[in-house]
Amino acid sequence: MPRVLLLHTGGTLGMAGGRPSALKPAAFFKTLKARVPELFELADIELELFSNLDSSEMQPELWSRMAAHLHARLPHFDGAVVTHGTDTLAYTASALSFMLRNPPCPVVLTGSQRPLGKIRSDARLNLIDAVLSALHGPREVTICFDSRLYRGNRARKVKVSEYDAFDSPNFPVLGTLGVDTTFEPGLKSRGAFRLYERLDAKVFLLKVYPGLDPALPLQLLPHVRGLVLEAYGAGNFPIAPELGRSLTPLFLQARERGVPVVVVSQAHRNGVDLSLYESGAAALEAGAMGGADMTPSAALVKLMQGLAYHSGSSGALARYIQTPVAGELTVGRPTVAPEAPAGPPATRRPRGE
Repeated sequence: MPRVLLLHTGGTLGMAGGRPSALKPAAFFKTLKARVPELFELADIELELFSNLDSSEMQPELWSRMAAHLHARLPHFDGAVVTHGTDTLAYTASALSFMLRNPPCPVVLTGSQRPLGKIRSDARLNLIDAVLSALHGPREVTICFDSRLYRGNRARKVKVSEYDAFDSPNFPVLGTLGVDTTFEPGLKSRGAFRLYERLDAKVFLLKVYPGLDPALPLQLLPHVRGLVLEAYGAGNFPIAPELGRSLTPLFLQARERGVPVVVVSQAHRNGVDLSLYESGAAALEAGAMGGADMTPSAALVKLMQGLAYHSGSSGALARYIQTPVAGELTVGRPTVAPEAPAGPPATRRPRGE
């Protein structure tokens, strides 16, 4: 039988309890064998406990340890499944996609909205689909949830209380697991399997909102090594000095301090184009980098890794951020998601709407 590594990290899937008491981590492997015995008919599954945490406790240091462990173990298996809580699942999938380059087999992350021990849990089907994806899916880091397979660094958690909790707004699914299963080829291998486990976690994710006092992020600059800015629309933010909340000084001081800034969009579909509007052009002049159609979680983790490996050269860091490493961004002008119709050609405008 093919061999699959199942690495458990925690999350709702392996928890016990529920209203009126709170969910908390519980014994997972015993429940797994009792609730999903057919899982072991699909493959020779080796169970390993990495951690047993609520995913809100997941941290960059654990990503590094997880990636190093997987790097050592993957060559001995035909696929791997990582069980994980849903809240930070997209962050972990993004991190592993950048850390594990050219994996020799599929690495599939999954979780559930209800614990495995519950009668109406989605965990059982998610686990079966994840193992099938680990055996037959593309050789990259993916998320399998609600019978869909997503590129890990393209996915977002979009729902809290429904089983279709994830979406991939700017990239088509890599697999569907219904009556029939179909998988896309995924990323092409570009060399040997390599580990890039280092991260610099001194970054900050700043969301622009009406009323944001620029003095607040300015106070953060001495304490961070990188900044990801979630801007409006195509990369817009306040720049009118007469209204008192211009973010232009933030970009200028970030450049003076050598703090790289990556701009991504709050919109789920499409991406930023900093050449389109006046504020984006000002950010470009101040040295900001456009994150194209990267998700905020992918941009944040990629900046952590870029700072760890390319901080000695601003040019090298910019090239790394704006070049696809694991299929996390679309090269060139941000594209429209497959199911969304394209609008009319964009024209340069003084301010975004």
